[in-house]
Amino acid sequence: MHMTLQELSDAAGVSVGYLSQVERDLAMPSLGTLAQIARGLDTEISHFILAPAIDTGLSRAEDRMVFSVGGSPVAYERIGADFAGNQLSSFVITIPPGHRSEVFSHEGEEIVFILDGEILFGLDGEQTTLTNGDGLHFRGVQPHYWWNTTDKAARILWTGTLPLFRPRTAASKEPGGAETTGTPALPAKTKPHRKQEKR
Repeated sequence: MHMTLQELSDAAGVSVGYLSQVERDLAMPSLGTLAQIARGLDTEISHFILAPAIDTGLSRAEDRMVFSVGGSPVAYERIGADFAGNQLSSFVITIPPGHRSEVFSHEGEEIVFILDGEILFGLDGEQTTLTNGDGLHFRGVQPHYWWNTTDKAARILWTGTLPLFRPRTAASKEPGGAETTGTPALPAKTKPHRKQEKR
């Protein structure tokens, strides 16, 4: 499959400028943006990263695997399960000090709940500070981003209807099955690892 950056931008809903930055290793996409890019390429997000599958709805804190996208310092713990008809994706996300995400805009809706720390959250051109116990529910089509402006890591619970690890169709291509010459060189697969015990 040969695609220009403009064609991928149209298919994924991600700007040409940002895709160009990703291609040149000047930007590292978030999990949500990477999912949009994967759908634009008609492949699965597992083509780019290795993330733990969850077959049961029970998620134990000490057993959850932690993964990241390429060299991104943002860590994800998957807590949403895989079963027929599920609509939600959910993660505990650890955002390091000073990290700012790209601006997101996508289908569906999201809920962000602050577990620990503080986040400056941009939504539809306005900024608000969210701290422990604060939550925000909004439509994904509203441009949004998060920014940890503090010197301490923040942990958030993210839940949304943006499909991340669910196939687009029953006939989706197998990861790696499509030639992607002419498309951005996206992050290499990242193996999940177990959480480090707190000392």
